[in-house]
Amino acid sequence: MGLISNGTTIFDNGSMASGFGGNLIFISKATASASASISFTSGIDSTYKEYIFYFANIHPSNDNTQLRFQANAAGGSGFNEVITSTAFLAFVGEGGASPTLGYETGRDQAQGTGFQQITGDIGFDNDQVGAGYLHLFNPSSTTYVKHFIARASSNHPSDRANYFYSAGYFNTTSAIDQIQFQMGAGNIDSGEIILFGVN
Repeated sequence: MGLISNGTTIFDNGSMASGFGGNLIFISKATASASASISFTSGIDSTYKEYIFYFANIHPSNDNTQLRFQANAAGGSGFNEVITSTAFLAFVGEGGASPTLGYETGRDQAQGTGFQQITGDIGFDNDQVGAGYLHLFNPSSTTYVKHFIARASSNHPSDRANYFYSAGYFNTTSAIDQIQFQMGAGNIDSGEIILFGVN
């Protein structure tokens, strides 16, 4: 049994999980190999209210680039849905130099249709990768916009640790049923992206 607290009351998180759900259900996995993009074109439907994409060991072919994503509404094409988003970055060098936290004005969108950045800059040295997760909420709703939250850690080309936070929504009441990932420049040289539904 695990215990968690809200500051005044202690809860059994096993009981909470059984009351609220929270089991991850594996749907599919994609492995990159010099891939221009990775697309999930099935498995995102009304089965679950939340989907999570876990990405690990994302290694770019180009130096100093980022993992990004976009969506298609049902029946759509082009991965160009309208996004409004926000983005923050924290980083520190390997020697502890220049710890920084700030809003990233050039990495958000205001009713944009581009691919949304979800990692900080990743180097292409052999030991440099990015990893994190993307939550997509209630994508099959035909009433509400579709919210997302992403968190990621990455190795910057200048040998610093990046922590990138992004969140926002697809400004459409159409169902979202396809997601594509790509780098800001070049290919996804290697790495895995795994899709889960949250039961």
